[in-house]
Amino acid sequence: MSTPLNVAIVYYSSTGTVAEIAKELRDAAAKAGGEVRLLKAAELAPRAAIDANPAWAAAHAAGRDIPEATAEDIEWADVILFGTPTRFGNISAQLKQFIDTLGGLWSEGKLADKVYSGFTSSATLHGGQETTLLALYNTIHHFGGLVVSPGFTDPLKFADGNPYGTSHVDAHGSHPVDDTTRAAARYQAERALKIAARLKTV
Repeated sequence: MSTPLNVAIVYYSSTGTVAEIAKELRDAAAKAGGEVRLLKAAELAPRAAIDANPAWAAAHAAGRDIPEATAEDIEWADVILFGTPTRFGNISAQLKQFIDTLGGLWSEGKLADKVYSGFTSSATLHGGQETTLLALYNTIHHFGGLVVSPGFTDPLKFADGNPYGTSHVDAHGSHPVDDTTRAAARYQAERALKIAARLKTV
């Protein structure tokens, strides 16, 4: 890639699954030549709720050095990959809160014409993964952004089975991020950068 693409990976992760996928995306985007910022949405839950769940507390501590996303990060980026656990078939409040701070950029047209893609995780099979990504993409349409989903554009996508984005079933923590999910994440990052690079040449 002659001119590096700026890539912002913005995620919320309570127990660490989405964070693990985000890191796979980061590594793949960097390998593909992107200048990558790995960023988290700010936590909104009270500390007591976090501490009451050992997995949540551990993931919260593990992510303490990840910078919180800002509007400047989104303005800087050519490619934005949003990650969230599914919450009743929708995106998490934490990621939504961050997105809701972008109204200023939206009103100036600074969210348009960028490449966006999403990734998610749920505790159960079919636990709202597709509706979560579709709900996220509704927002991208309002931005005037360009949704680049992986689709079924590579045989490996028939293994993870989600054309809307990378998704994983963690079975309440008993099913860690596996090779299928990692391969899907790598492909998603590579595809997003490939399409963004083509747009840069137009």
